[in-house]
Amino acid sequence: MLTRDQYQKIRQKTIEYFDKANIVITDEEKDKIEVADFDLNRQHEIGLQLLVYINTDRVCAKEMVLFPGQICPEHKHPTVDGVPGKEETFRCRWGKVYLYLPGEKMGDIKAKIPEGYSQYLTCFKEIELNPGEQCTIMPDTFHWFQAGPEGAIISEFSTKSTDETDVFTDKRIDRIPKIEE
Repeated sequence: MLTRDQYQKIRQKTIEYFDKANIVITDEEKDKIEVADFDLNRQHEIGLQLLVYINTDRVCAKEMVLFPGQICPEHKHPTVDGVPGKEETFRCRWGKVYLYLPGEKMGDIKAKIPEGYSQYLTCFKEIELNPGEQCTIMPDTFHWFQAGPEGAIISEFSTKSTDETDVFTDKRIDRIPKIEE
């Protein structure tokens, strides 16, 4: 759980990343930045900062900011009540991101897994995304990703996002942020 002060500092750092990447966001959007710490108290290693532009019954568009080496933990977007999970396309806008999907591991991976966290990762087919490169992830597909040494900004274009229904391999995770006052 993050304190309100920690949440605001991380939000401000996220805005600085948008500025570095020359991605213009409005003051209203700055106030909508979400800090996901996954309730693990390891925000600088395992976490994600998001700005959702639109999320309707049909489409979703968002920016995801990862600080250097920060991991979004392994998860999938499952079918819920007969509705297929989210199909998403990640497009790297700035920095470098290592995306991991099910499949054969081809040598050593580039990700730096935080101490004590490897037991929660099962996907090791590595796709390196640099600015302008993209990858589409189908529903019900486990995946995780990590920023390179500068950090990364990823645009996500997807079907409806229902993050609260995501299934994580790390069962300790709570996807919805909690802020301590």
